[in-house]
Amino acid sequence: MGKIVAVANQKGGVGKTTTAVNLAACLGAKGRQVLLVDMDPQGNATSGMGIAKKKMEKTSYDMLIGECPAEEAIYKTDCKNVRVIPSGIQLAGAEVELVELKDRINRLKIAIAPLRDRFDFILIDCPPSLGLITLNAFTAVDSVFIPIQCEYYALEGLSQLMATIRQVKRMYNPAIEVEGVLLTMYDGRLNLTTQVVAEVKKYFAGKVYRTTIPRNVRLSEAPSYGLPVYYYDRWSRGSLAYQEVAKEFLKANAD
Repeated sequence: MGKIVAVANQKGGVGKTTTAVNLAACLGAKGRQVLLVDMDPQGNATSGMGIAKKKMEKTSYDMLIGECPAEEAIYKTDCKNVRVIPSGIQLAGAEVELVELKDRINRLKIAIAPLRDRFDFILIDCPPSLGLITLNAFTAVDSVFIPIQCEYYALEGLSQLMATIRQVKRMYNPAIEVEGVLLTMYDGRLNLTTQVVAEVKKYFAGKVYRTTIPRNVRLSEAPSYGLPVYYYDRWSRGSLAYQEVAKEFLKANAD
């Protein structure tokens, strides 16, 4: 049975989608069957996998509101062993629609449950908010993977994120755990980076990944070519870092 992991942080610009796309690609390259579910209305994970959003007939929106089974919204990618359920612009209004729907917190869980046995890992790229879509994701997953940028405001909002996870654990999903914390935009030359790392390690004792993601031009360029960095420049610093993250992730999830 596959593991379902949300990649989440309600603060934007922390490398959340970059992490979801590149972790999926690296896990696929290591022989794991991966499904990337784009639940962010911006759809950056979709385009980052080379999928043209405007050409998609079925998306995560259709799946979420019950217009199609999840199976029909799965698309192939050019990345080995990676499939995607893409996001569409309609998802931007889904928060309002969900309020009116029956069982609004569990819709994503119900939709993707039949896919568990088909994939080793299902990664959900969450929107940068703690609204109903993110709550749906947290209710559906086994764990939450949290990218945090090494900057001054890094810890701002983390207490709210953790409070939300605890609330979901208490009310909807007793199994949810923190999968790990990944430090992004890392620059070891800066005193500020060292301070942020120390604070994050104190806050998330034992959950912080040893690998850090550096600032890297190749990481920034890859999405404009519709490619994860592994397929854009496999030996760049950013790609090598995410390959190490995938190794740590697999080691933590070894049977």
